[in-house]
Amino acid sequence: MIYLDSNATTQIDPRVVEAMLPFLTEHYANPSASYRAARHVRQAVDHAREQVAALIGCEPGELIFMSSGTEANNAALFSALTLHTPHRRHLVSAKTEHSAVLEVARRWMEEGNPTTFLDVDEGGTVHPASWSRCVQPGQTAVVSVMWVNNETGTIQPIEEIVKFVHDRGVLFHTDAVQAVGKLPISLKDLPVDYLSLAGHKFHAPKGIGALYVSKRVRFKPWMLGGGQEMGRRSGTENVPHIVAIGKAAELMREELATGGDAKVREMRDAFEHQVRTALPETVVNSITANRLGTTSSLTFPGIDAPGLLILLDERGVACSAGSACHTGALHPSHVLEAMGYDAQHANSTLRFSWSRLNTMEETQKAADLVIQSVHKMRELGAGSGDVVIRG
Repeated sequence: MIYLDSNATTQIDPRVVEAMLPFLTEHYANPSASYRAARHVRQAVDHAREQVAALIGCEPGELIFMSSGTEANNAALFSALTLHTPHRRHLVSAKTEHSAVLEVARRWMEEGNPTTFLDVDEGGTVHPASWSRCVQPGQTAVVSVMWVNNETGTIQPIEEIVKFVHDRGVLFHTDAVQAVGKLPISLKDLPVDYLSLAGHKFHAPKGIGALYVSKRVRFKPWMLGGGQEMGRRSGTENVPHIVAIGKAAELMREELATGGDAKVREMRDAFEHQVRTALPETVVNSITANRLGTTSSLTFPGIDAPGLLILLDERGVACSAGSACHTGALHPSHVLEAMGYDAQHANSTLRFSWSRLNTMEETQKAADLVIQSVHKMRELGAGSGDVVIRG
């Protein structure tokens, strides 16, 4: 299999597996216990916190380990929205956010609270005009904007947004699940208030994430119990996975320092060039935007994307028809819709995403298989909405 769906999840690095295994077998003590074996486990948790903090340029004490990026997003927004006085209830987010933010915003709105969804341009970038029109000093509690879009790779101008929001005395949260480990980040230089990340997006296992909470702001926990994670997220720590995310963070920091992100971008660009040379009608979504080098959202006009997905799977290429966060269901992309595209365009779109474990050789082979598969579907007359004949 040629795996080009790393935005959904990445392969676990073998060195990460090696680091976590002793904490599944030998070092199994509860880190909250007081005996010697437990102290060793607690030290491993503390070290992992230092490793993740070094990756994003913050202090270890500003990190809370959580089960996922989804939990981190929910916890950040819950805290920001419930710490304020009753008159400061306004939530602002973007139309292209991940469902872990959008669903929180929708529920907040359904409960009668003021909620605004920012427009984006044709590349998926939030309109600056939207900020000035929607952020209301004294009323807006928090603004939440995703750093890197999971479907298109669009990078939002986070530095500009943070400055604008903070100048108006409003808190700022970013879902950085697709950014951490792929972009150089220093929270010492960028004063966001909350940042969410997930280990399985940078070669750690699923089931471990973290929330950065700036020491400048208060935090109200929503997981109550034994007071683990410095009283901010109760529940016995998932030590093997915490050790794993720490090791993965260390490896990604080394990779970024040696230009690993440029190598991934080179593969993505070569793939797009090869496909567009053979299929010039192919549309690269967000090509006008600042894009992360891991992601390529391609629209093949007149082609049924779910059918193409099946054909590519049969030929050994794993990719996706957009976000992989709706239990396998295929829905028209709300991201492409927000960018101004219709359902037909969305239904002809596939997402390909790379990691540092991919190679140029398999990238070029995958491009050939995409080209062959699109030609095959056109020969069969399998346009948008048609059924693909297997084989």
